[in-house]
Amino acid sequence: MVENAPYLRHTHENLTIEGYSRAAVQSYWRVPELKMGFDLGAQPWDFMGTPNWCISHTHLDHVASLPIYVARRRMMKMEPPNIYVPAYAVEDLRKLLLVFQRLDRGRMNCNLVGLEAGQEFELSRDHVVTTFATTHTIPSLGFMVWQRRNKLKEEFQGFSGDKIRDLRLSGTPVTQEIRTPLLAYTGDTSPAGLDNYPPVYEAKILITEMSFIRSKHRREKIHKFGHMHLDDFVERATMFKNELIVVGHQSTRYLRSEILRVSERKIPPELFSKMKIWV
Repeated sequence: MVENAPYLRHTHENLTIEGYSRAAVQSYWRVPELKMGFDLGAQPWDFMGTPNWCISHTHLDHVASLPIYVARRRMMKMEPPNIYVPAYAVEDLRKLLLVFQRLDRGRMNCNLVGLEAGQEFELSRDHVVTTFATTHTIPSLGFMVWQRRNKLKEEFQGFSGDKIRDLRLSGTPVTQEIRTPLLAYTGDTSPAGLDNYPPVYEAKILITEMSFIRSKHRREKIHKFGHMHLDDFVERATMFKNELIVVGHQSTRYLRSEILRVSERKIPPELFSKMKIWV
């Protein structure tokens, strides 16, 4: 392993969360079992095998390593990756990659896909990803990974296997798709980004931000610049139905010891017990 960028790791049931996030420094996350990652503020060498990446917005601490990632994939003779980005950024990112292609003298091949809030794409046979609007200083997207399965329609419950087979062969749809919110990623956002998309609070795993913790930091100003304060979590403590909440993107004003101490003191125990403070 080439350790050229730091990251932490946490496993919840059958999913592994890996990444690192510090405000104005760099943010990058991945879930290897889903073959997907979120944001490219940096690119650990061993993350390049992940073929699907979702970019929440185009601040440099979330997108600066896009050319590095694409170039590494090409250098290692891997398939061009799929990069999902806010639609407004597609052409500028394409131009950026072309500039680096001239500088690097190597092809920057990738499948760059622009998305608006409310769209979706298929990740695998068992998973689909939907987008939702978050609230930041520039247009930004959150991403929800849904686990999907086909369930026999209620009207056919109790039918024999042969009868169901005959219905299927006759062209009658006998199943319906059931979706369960599995993992939500918000990127940088004020609380409105969560409140305006309730499934975020229902996802099994939520990866989000908690940039500020001190009481003297005014929340109205924090929200104006598209971020969240520890007190925003305290106010919404009963809304979080998630099994695991990973919070990162803390301001560089704080030491790790202060972040952990203040979080444990102020966040209600039931909520704090399922939070992973990513510092």
